[in-house]
Amino acid sequence: MLILGGTHEARRLATKLALDARYEPLLSYAGRTENPELPGDVACRVGGFGGAEALGVFLARFDALIDATHPFAAQISANAVVAARAADVPLLRLVRPAWPREDTWVEVASMRAAAQALGDAPKRVFLTIGRLEVGAFKHAPQHHYVVRAVDAFEPDLPDAKVIAARGPFRLDDERALLERERIDVLVSKNAGTPATYDKLRAARERKLPVIMVARPVLPDAPEVATVEEAEAWLRHGSERGE
Repeated sequence: MLILGGTHEARRLATKLALDARYEPLLSYAGRTENPELPGDVACRVGGFGGAEALGVFLARFDALIDATHPFAAQISANAVVAARAADVPLLRLVRPAWPREDTWVEVASMRAAAQALGDAPKRVFLTIGRLEVGAFKHAPQHHYVVRAVDAFEPDLPDAKVIAARGPFRLDDERALLERERIDVLVSKNAGTPATYDKLRAARERKLPVIMVARPVLPDAPEVATVEEAEAWLRHGSERGE
C-alpha cells in the first residue's frame, strides 16, 4: 500500500506494517522539509506526484492508499480522493483529532484572518505555523514576529526572528521561550499533535491569547483517528480478500 506521510502517525503505521509479511508499504513524503524523518527498514519516496491524475497513475500498482498527511495538507488530501477513485483503489484517511477549543482562543478560518485578528497595536507574536504561509502576515507589518519552523529560512516580513527547531517541545522550554521573547500572542494551526501541545499549556499559564487557525474542510473519505484503527481497516480488507 501507498502511505502519504509527513506525520508521526504515518511513520508509526509504515514501521508496523513493514514488520508484517502481509503488507508492503511505501511511505511517501512531499519533500517540503530539508531533512524529513525517514523511518528505518521502510521503503520511502520523497517528492510530489504532479497532481491528482499523476497520483492515480502511480496508484495502479497498489492495493490501498492511506492518506496520513498533515491535517492542513488540503491539496494532497483532495488529490488522494480523486486519484483513488480513478485508480479504483480503496482510500483511508488517518487524521489525528483536533485540539479541543479553549476559552483563550480566537478561532479563525485562514492565515489572512489570523493576521487581521492580531489588531492594530504592535505586538510580539509567536508564529507556530511552519514557513509556507508566513507571507500572510505581511499584511500586519507593525508586529514583531518570532517564527518557529523545522528548517531555517528568510521570512518575507519586515521584523521577524526565525527559530529552527523540530518537536517535540517540552513544557519548560515553551515557558522559557515565551518569557525570553516577551511574547504577547500565539498563532497556531489546530494540528492536534501532542508533540507541540505544550506551547498552548504555556500560553494558558501566562494568560496569553491564542489565535487558532481552524482545519480546512476536506472531501469526504473514510476516516480513522489512530494507527490501530488503520491497521484494523487493512486487516478487514485482507479478510475480505481485497
